[in-house]
Amino acid sequence: MISLHDVTKSYVTRHGRHQVLRGVNLHIRPGEKVGILGRNGAGKSTLIRIISGAELPDNGSIQREMAVSWPLAFGGGFQGSLTGLDNLRFVCRIYGADYRRAMPFVEEFSELGKFLQEPVKTYSSGMRARLAFALSMAIEFDCFLIDEIVAVGDSSFHAKCEYELFERRKDRAMIIVSHEANRIRQHCHRACVLIDGVIHEFDDVEQAYQLHDASMQ
Repeated sequence: MISLHDVTKSYVTRHGRHQVLRGVNLHIRPGEKVGILGRNGAGKSTLIRIISGAELPDNGSIQREMAVSWPLAFGGGFQGSLTGLDNLRFVCRIYGADYRRAMPFVEEFSELGKFLQEPVKTYSSGMRARLAFALSMAIEFDCFLIDEIVAVGDSSFHAKCEYELFERRKDRAMIIVSHEANRIRQHCHRACVLIDGVIHEFDDVEQAYQLHDASMQ
């Protein structure tokens, strides 16, 4: 179970403090797939980063009883002066995984070839995303945080991501942020809509889309 209790988050801007999340309460059970909807800037990615631990809330608490991935579209945790393989070793050490077992998978899946031995700071954004996704699949998590990562790369790499995540790991919990309506409709058991920092939960995904569409008008 992942539980968020009264989570708030704000940022300081030139126009004063901007409240992004207001008292968010959310529970994710093992194996459950939950979609997060909301207009651009609603706080969806902020919520994902807070669940992952990449950011801390201003107030409230987060209880994680499952191993949670980093956001799959987030490559900011890499050390740019290290090579892709060095970053693999570092990440595996943090998560207690054997990098020697993870390395063959990352080499094959990322399709980065010789560039795995080059500093990550020389990578394009797409190459960083490939490395981040391959690492996420090489380390086993109970819950995957998905922030549009499967849109990265060409069609063949896209298909590999779809299969690796949604077929081979279909028993895992997932929290999915996506602007592709069919993705959440296809994979999620329920959905939430973020409006003005407040989360609205629906057991019926179509009802969530109705509120989301109305909020966009």
